[in-house]
Amino acid sequence: MKFVYSAIIILIFSTVLFAQEQVVLTLEKAVELAFQNNLSVLQANNNVDAASGSLLAAYGSYLPYINASGSWNRTDNQRVGLQFEGVNIPVISKSTTNYFQTSIGAGYTIFDGFQREANFSKASANMVGSEYNATRTKQSIRYQIESSYLNLLKQEQLVKVTEENLKRDQRQLERITESNRIGALSLADVYRQQSQVAADELSVINSQNSFNQLKADLVSLIGIDMNKDYQFSDPAIAGMIGQLEFEATKEEYKNSDELVRRALDSRVDYLSAKENYNAATASVTAAWGQYLPSISASARYSLSNEKYENLNDNRSMSWGINLSWDIFDRFLTNQAVQTAIVSTKNSETAVKQQERNISVEVQKALMNLESAQKQVEVSQKGLKSATEDRKIAEERYNLGAGTLLDLLTANAGFVNASANNINATYFYITAKKNLDYVLGENK
Repeated sequence: MKFVYSAIIILIFSTVLFAQEQVVLTLEKAVELAFQNNLSVLQANNNVDAASGSLLAAYGSYLPYINASGSWNRTDNQRVGLQFEGVNIPVISKSTTNYFQTSIGAGYTIFDGFQREANFSKASANMVGSEYNATRTKQSIRYQIESSYLNLLKQEQLVKVTEENLKRDQRQLERITESNRIGALSLADVYRQQSQVAADELSVINSQNSFNQLKADLVSLIGIDMNKDYQFSDPAIAGMIGQLEFEATKEEYKNSDELVRRALDSRVDYLSAKENYNAATASVTAAWGQYLPSISASARYSLSNEKYENLNDNRSMSWGINLSWDIFDRFLTNQAVQTAIVSTKNSETAVKQQERNISVEVQKALMNLESAQKQVEVSQKGLKSATEDRKIAEERYNLGAGTLLDLLTANAGFVNASANNINATYFYITAKKNLDYVLGENK
């Protein structure tokens, strides 16, 4: 009885442990986890926080500053001698002096050559740009997850094809072996089929290894625990495979010029490049502002006394306006202006380059989508023909009218056609995802 209880406990524990480790991830769940764990996303969010702090500091330059201070000093004096009418009298005297002081002051920048306004504009542009970059980083991670996820599902289907082919050839080997035993087929057919089965086993091993490698890469990209057992399954993708709407896709993406305009309106990395240009322009204004004078106002209220309880007896207040102007700074301001101008030109060039890149990316994505559609159509026809060819070759071989070589050739053609159809189907779905990413609409 004790053994039975122990066995039940072990069984329950194993079941619970397996249930905890087995995790099913849909595509959207994988994307959600990646947004939480992917290091690139976390870094982009950190950059947004840093830009937000810089913007707050730029806003703070419009406000007055206020500071307060307090001090206490103690001085001990000691004399070891005293002169009286030329005579040294050895007298020891001690005295202690305390000094207390406290003050509060405020200041405000009235004018600084428009540097304050320019720095605020720059910080605002950098803030918006960092948010755009964070959004684009998420879009990039989403597309990477989608691409890797689809690639993994594709490889899973290819593994199934190799496994089914192995089982089929193993059954065929059993039939050939039995036919050879009764003298209906030669021993050469047995050896040839055994060689084919060995090749099939090798294909299964290689396909399964590729699947495991892709799975590890996807788990790493998501940023989740590598030690858990994950199952990747998404019914929505299966539905997409079941109804590939070629005509609707053609109609939606038929105008390439319109798609480029859509991309320029939606691509946040392009908008970020424009914000970088705005920030660089503001830097030029800030640099020029160093040529102008700065004006500030300040005021301070102080209390001081040798006795703390009499601190209010000695009060003072001061205020004033300060004007500062660097008449000659050894060309340092000129250097700052020239550097800012060059940065602005480079930012403008980056915007134009981004426009070109987007146009090329849209064209390439459209070509890939068109090619993928044609591949699906051709692969479906090829699979249909290969299925019939293998069926006929198998019937002819079983009737003794065909050779084993014909059957192996037809079977290899079927396996190749199946793989081509799987590759084409997932390539088409990935191409659509890529076009959404290129347009900046994969949200």
